[in-house]
Amino acid sequence: MNRISVVVPSYNHAGYIEACLDSIYFQDYEEMEIIIVDDCSTDGSAEIIEQWLAGVETDTASYVADHDETAGRLIRAEHKRYEKNRAITFLRNERNLGSTATYNRGFRAATGEYCAFVASDDLCHPQLFSTLARPLNRGEADFAYADMFVVDDALRILREFKLPDYDFETCFCRWYLCGVATLYRRELHERLGYYDETCKADDHELHLRFAMNGARFAHVPKTLYSVRSHQGREVGLHAPDRFDALLEASKALTLKARQWLEAQRG
Repeated sequence: MNRISVVVPSYNHAGYIEACLDSIYFQDYEEMEIIIVDDCSTDGSAEIIEQWLAGVETDTASYVADHDETAGRLIRAEHKRYEKNRAITFLRNERNLGSTATYNRGFRAATGEYCAFVASDDLCHPQLFSTLARPLNRGEADFAYADMFVVDDALRILREFKLPDYDFETCFCRWYLCGVATLYRRELHERLGYYDETCKADDHELHLRFAMNGARFAHVPKTLYSVRSHQGREVGLHAPDRFDALLEASKALTLKARQWLEAQRG
């Protein structure tokens, strides 16, 4: 079974990071490594991650397993809460590097044949990676992406984001429409490089670079990921000025894709 490396960049998501990590840990795909990179959080996120890592070794849970009729009591069975065999690495930046450099540090540490990143306030549905791995395992694609829920902090579903089936024009020339629920071959990094640390729309740029250099994309039409809405907490990358800069970068990349496609058509 091919190993999947999941990079989790952490910055000031103390209220969300444990649920995010649990959603990755409890995936039904067995061969996984989780690489957490904290970028000098100031809200206690790193300490919460340390507590989560300790809990992976020690936490227990229990359930009612039997009824002792003679004694008139219920018998509970206790088990380890975290029973899967996961390779977990926790890296802490010595200084704040920013999100893109933090992604890159994680991906350079990855050992899996396939890789992905998950924002530390998002949630993976249990079959995310086993489902996205199928077209890669069958040799049909190098990059797979799935549909998403957009949820609020109470996990109410604000919308279901159904993405289009892949073709270059639809997914890169109209707008970037491959989403964030993704899995791809790590070999693409080795051949085409990592995230561009000068680009505000870093994932858009990287995935466009993959596509323009022959990577095969596949849409998996299943809703397998929940991305949190930032409405009401527009900070960090979603602060208004930074988000406006990201949109401008994506506009430029969309024009680049249109020009590239026109050149390919001759």
